[in-house]
Amino acid sequence: MAGKDIVTGKPLFAMDYKQDGMLIAMIAHPPIGMKVKSVDDTAAKSMPGIKDVFVFKTLPDDYERAAFDTTTYTEMVAIVGNSTWEVMNAKKALKIEWEKTTDTSVVVNGWTGKQTVKIPGGVESTEGHKERMAEMAKKPANVLRKDGDPVSAFKKAAKVLERTYNAPYLAHNTMEPVNCFANVTADKAEIYGPTQAPDFIAGTIATRLGLPKESINIKLARMGGGFGLRAYCHHMVEAAVISQKMNAPIKMIYTREDDMTYGIYRPTYTATYKAALDENNNLIAFHVRGGGIPEHAVHANRFPAGAVDNYLAEGWQLDSNITIGAFRAPRSNFIAGAEQSFLDELAELAGKDPIEFRLQLLERAKNNPVGKDNDYDPERYAGVLKLVREKSNWSEAQPNVHRGVSAYFCHNTYVAEVLDLTMKDNKPVFENVYAAVDCGIVINPDAAKNMGEGGIVDGIGNAMFGELTFVDGVPQKNNFDKYRLIRQKEAPASIDVHFVKNEHDPTGLGEPLFPPVFAAVANALYKATGKRFYNQPFGKELEKDIQAI
Repeated sequence: MAGKDIVTGKPLFAMDYKQDGMLIAMIAHPPIGMKVKSVDDTAAKSMPGIKDVFVFKTLPDDYERAAFDTTTYTEMVAIVGNSTWEVMNAKKALKIEWEKTTDTSVVVNGWTGKQTVKIPGGVESTEGHKERMAEMAKKPANVLRKDGDPVSAFKKAAKVLERTYNAPYLAHNTMEPVNCFANVTADKAEIYGPTQAPDFIAGTIATRLGLPKESINIKLARMGGGFGLRAYCHHMVEAAVISQKMNAPIKMIYTREDDMTYGIYRPTYTATYKAALDENNNLIAFHVRGGGIPEHAVHANRFPAGAVDNYLAEGWQLDSNITIGAFRAPRSNFIAGAEQSFLDELAELAGKDPIEFRLQLLERAKNNPVGKDNDYDPERYAGVLKLVREKSNWSEAQPNVHRGVSAYFCHNTYVAEVLDLTMKDNKPVFENVYAAVDCGIVINPDAAKNMGEGGIVDGIGNAMFGELTFVDGVPQKNNFDKYRLIRQKEAPASIDVHFVKNEHDPTGLGEPLFPPVFAAVANALYKATGKRFYNQPFGKELEKDIQAI
């Protein structure tokens, strides 16, 4: 794909693609936890330009799923016609009756082998999730790692700090809604659409169509935004099945409402942190207990594991029929913010500078590490903290500027960030972000800087505004009039990204700058307001405080 095609606006997206004889298709799906009971399509089929309306299944009931085959919907209604407008109007004319699903299970052959995944029946709601998670948090969890004797250390502690952090489901909100072109004939399938992982879905398409895998030709369109969502190519299966049924080339299009209510989300998480300090304000015990629906976000062997004599990491999770999927920096996108917010508050309790507090722990992990499974290099971790301290002039206070710091390791990359904000009319204004990154050899400095800037802006937006709630299986925010994204004018005025120069192999970059900025925002907001923020989105809590004034 030539750069000239991109900068001159040549149609490169699947939404722009056309072929002779092509029909337009859309889908109608049930609330999560329900299925099709009956469809009255009399009015829809009689409308101009409509070719057919039918119920179809994407996956057979007994299908052994791969890691990226989704679970929320396997049965839906297709509406096929000559034009987008005609199909949209026919979709509105459908009268569909849904009924609740019952408990079931599927076999998933994922990264760690085959496992049976339970899918509860019926509809779920956010309030119910909160109740289930609060109850589960009181029960014993799975021990993921234990060093020393944390129980005894907490009993001997001079000071103990315990805090709980929560985050909601998030929608991916790709710039271009899900869409796909498919032309399935008797002996082959031509697929053209946005995907992050074409090979993951080729086998599924082949099995569903009854064709050999080598007969599936997937051509890559411009992404239109991925963020993890487009690793799940359910849309390619759907388009292929509809094309096979219609015996015609199909362009399948989701509305934005379809895209946001389809059911592949960032999970909802919670984590409780507890730490003990001795009489000299040294950290002597650390305990993290994380949970979520349907997974937890605890990485047991990451910092500060290895820097504390008495350390305990636990995890628990609850089954759900809400399908979750990779969301920019999976799991790290929550736990980094929780951990780094807690470490900031812990540093304050110990009476230490937050950067120096972290550096002291990393020095311990370097010189006298606890355990053998620590998955980070403390020297490289400390390196980005020292670099961001230098580049941000951390020690030089500026009037009315409130600073927050955060650092995290994920995707084999080390990132430290300092965020500056001011307050105007009781609202935060993001002024500057300084980032130090150790991702090994940087191949393309300009692109690397752009990726870092995008991750930071995306992280600030999700930290401040991102939230998806459910009532009876229905997402309550289905378009941008309700689901708040960061506006261009709200992005930081300046983002200064610095890369550590070394000869290490290149590592991740599209994701690692995203997780730590959540805590940088929270820690800066604390400096500005005097209040710690434990529940995302922070903007929602801040708005409550403003209304209470």
